[in-house]
Amino acid sequence: MRNSDAGQVHCRVAVPADMAACAAILNRWIDATPWMPRVHPEDDVERHYRESVFESGPVIVADCRGEIAGFLALSGGGHVTALYLDERYRGLGIGAALIREAKRRAETGLELWTFENNRDAQRFYEREGFVPVRRTDGDNEEGLPDILYRWRADPLSEREA
Repeated sequence: MRNSDAGQVHCRVAVPADMAACAAILNRWIDATPWMPRVHPEDDVERHYRESVFESGPVIVADCRGEIAGFLALSGGGHVTALYLDERYRGLGIGAALIREAKRRAETGLELWTFENNRDAQRFYEREGFVPVRRTDGDNEEGLPDILYRWRADPLSEREA
C-alpha cells in the first residue's frame, strides 16, 4: 500500500457482510503476534464477530476502495472492544481516523483495554489522548497482563472546534 492510498480510505458503519473481513484481520494479527495465544479457532472468531461483536454496538470499518483496511468496534458506554488494522495499512493514519470517528460518537469519553505487551498500541493510544487508569495481571481470557486506557471528551474544545 502506498501513502497516497490512505486518502482513498473512508470510515463507515460496517454491514454484516464486513464481519468476515474484520475477523480475518484479527486472526492474521493473532497469528503474527508471538506473545498472543490463540484462544479460539479462526472460524469461531468469525462466528463471534458475526453473532456478537456486530450485535453489541457499531463497528466502524476503514474502507479502501472496497477492501477493509481496519476496523473499530464499540459497545455501550463508549467502550472500544477492538481496533485492528490489516498489516498493509498500518502507519498511514487509518487507526487515528477510526479513533477520531469513535471520539465523534462518544458523549463523554472512551475506554479500552490493551495488552501490556502491545507497546505500539500503548504509544498510539497515548498520542491520541488516552491515559492509563488501571492494570491487571491477566484478568482476561488470554491470561495476559493488560492496561485500561481512558479518553475524556473536553466539551470546551468541542465548542471551539
